Amino acid sequence: MSGGGEDLADADVGAGADAGADAGRAGSWLLDEALTETIRRTGASAGGFHLWDGPAHGLLALVVLCGVPAEVARPWHRISPAASTPVSDAVREDRLVWIGSQEELAHDYPQAAVSLPYEFCLAAAPLRGRRGSHGALFLLWPAGHARTASLREQHHITSAARRIARMLDQADGVPAVSELPRVIPATPPRTYGGRPPLAAADWAERLPEGALALDLEGRITFVDGTAEALLGRASGQLLGTWPWQSLPWLDAPVVEDRYRAAVLSREPVEFTALRPPDIPLGFQLYPDSSGISVRITRPARHAERAPSGAPAGAAVPQTGRVHQLLHLAAAMTEPVTVRDVVELVAHQVLPAFGADALVLSAADAGRLKITGHHGYDKAVVERLDGLPLDTGLTPAGQVMATGLPAFFEDAAAMAHLHPGAPKISGKQAWAFLPLTVSGRPVGCCILSYERPHAFTADERAVLTSLAGLIAQALDRARLHDAAHELAHGLQQALLPHTLPTVPGLETAARYLPASHGMDIGGDFYDVVVLDDTTVAAVIGDVQGHNVAAAALMGQVRTAIRAAAGAPPGAVLARTGRLLAGLDTDLLVSCLYVHIDLTSRCATLASAGHPPPLVHVPGCPPHRVELDPWPLLGVGLDTPCPVTRLELEPGTLLTLYTDGLVEKPTAAGIDAERGTDDLAAILADHDGADLDDLIEALLRGTGAASSHTDDIALLLLRV
Repeated sequence: MSGGGEDLADADVGAGADAGADAGRAGSWLLDEALTETIRRTGASAGGFHLWDGPAHGLLALVVLCGVPAEVARPWHRISPAASTPVSDAVREDRLVWIGSQEELAHDYPQAAVSLPYEFCLAAAPLRGRRGSHGALFLLWPAGHARTASLREQHHITSAARRIARMLDQADGVPAVSELPRVIPATPPRTYGGRPPLAAADWAERLPEGALALDLEGRITFVDGTAEALLGRASGQLLGTWPWQSLPWLDAPVVEDRYRAAVLSREPVEFTALRPPDIPLGFQLYPDSSGISVRITRPARHAERAPSGAPAGAAVPQTGRVHQLLHLAAAMTEPVTVRDVVELVAHQVLPAFGADALVLSAADAGRLKITGHHGYDKAVVERLDGLPLDTGLTPAGQVMATGLPAFFEDAAAMAHLHPGAPKISGKQAWAFLPLTVSGRPVGCCILSYERPHAFTADERAVLTSLAGLIAQALDRARLHDAAHELAHGLQQALLPHTLPTVPGLETAARYLPASHGMDIGGDFYDVVVLDDTTVAAVIGDVQGHNVAAAALMGQVRTAIRAAAGAPPGAVLARTGRLLAGLDTDLLVSCLYVHIDLTSRCATLASAGHPPPLVHVPGCPPHRVELDPWPLLGVGLDTPCPVTRLELEPGTLLTLYTDGLVEKPTAAGIDAERGTDDLAAILADHDGADLDDLIEALLRGTGAASSHTDDIALLLLRV
């Protein structure tokens, strides 16, 4: 597994002796070399890179893939960093994720296990650069690999990930993210030295069984004469094709399943299929890192029959459809917001059915309100948004009213009933799917195609069933969005709308609700002007995420405002006594800062709150060492200690709640590393505008894309 005694921390990973020397070259081929070298050194059978798909999307996109076909990895071409996958967890929690067996995958990631029910081992490691995460490296090992990674193996993987992240830091450009990943070969083509390949083919021809060779994409690269006779096709009709393409009777779920099992587990598999009209053939697949060798036999006296799932001539789903649908069915249980639903359908449903664009419409006060779209120009969306339900411009209203889907295979079919629709959208084929929940229409899902598209009976049935899953997900998401909007509105009403203008002091603040869930958080901040030269700043966090926490937050903020002006220790002591009198079980952390702009000093008192960071121009940012005092609400009747801090001109104080710095790791929550990351970002942006600095802090810590707790951040610069 270790690939010899070399340590990847010291060895070059595909970028030459010094990745910095390659900084001017394009990033794509550097990644190719880095991936193949990492696979070789770790003994993995396959791997790839998930990189960020641009700030507008916030998704992890599969950019480079090696050792497995792109079709097998299709469910993970685009994944959300908040999703429950090994790659997402590696990026979000900044740790190595190891999955040693199918049982472990099913336990920890049931959605992934549904669509990949095969034996293999998997590792995902974050590519963490100087200013944040580039994405993740993932590696696969065949079924025979040990289920537990040794410390040496873990070190090799994490060292390779760090090296690749440094290479991405130094490269001028990372590869552009395309719709499909770039697939590169895992091993160089075999060379046979002086051995005559024609003699080997002649040897194979004498055998009573057929021989096929497939590459890892599943295409036929070799076929002998016996295989031609057994399959009933000449080699010219087979070479370069997928077996299920040139032999339609192999386009069956059992064949798809066995092929995927061979590619991922790298173990021999076998199955029996029925060649029309009634000839059973046995297939044995022997995979390795370069392809698959297939042995074809004819069982004696028809002893073996084709499995019931693959009758000759039956209409069966196209290759990959069964696993894609299993994945989609599981994935539809996870979207939280309407945007999540739109992204899921756009990045997984559209590719599964070869569609190019999407519109999700909902019934709203007698009109069709577009709740999400993909692949349409903004002008087209504005033209279609808000149409009455009985519109004749598109079939969407009629589909919602009747609950029956409508399929249009070309523009002429659409123009016959709705002449204006093709002119507006410019598309050439459409599937209008009613979204119904418990007999109640909630919307319409429209899939459209750039070219005419013939919808098979199988495709119509699957799309109609899939519409029910989309409807359930969309209905849940709309309820969530409505509740979250209400909760967020209440939270914002309890926070300051603006910060006061104070001569000699710059201020900026930001509050972010949790990325998931509709509960209200208890984080708060405030700035109180005491007189012309003194200011009080406060930041705090009420325990819990519910209406009670928000209500208590409002009371605590009011109490601190009423006590402001007293010594900082007295302010917190009075607020703690008030909290004890409210008879609540909730506790509150709080940091109070009294700033005297004339003497340029600050007096701080903390009740169990994370210490602020202070950044003096030209010096590294550091934590302010504060004497501890318990959380408000504990009821401890002892004086609250205070800390005095001199403020040189340009000094920046950064106050924050724990949601910004707490990072989940395999060993638990690590707030120290999050605070160190925060200090590094401050150092990189010395003297920056405060609003720009807040954006950099949120982006650099990952809070801008995903965070499980709400966050308050307050910056003060003298």
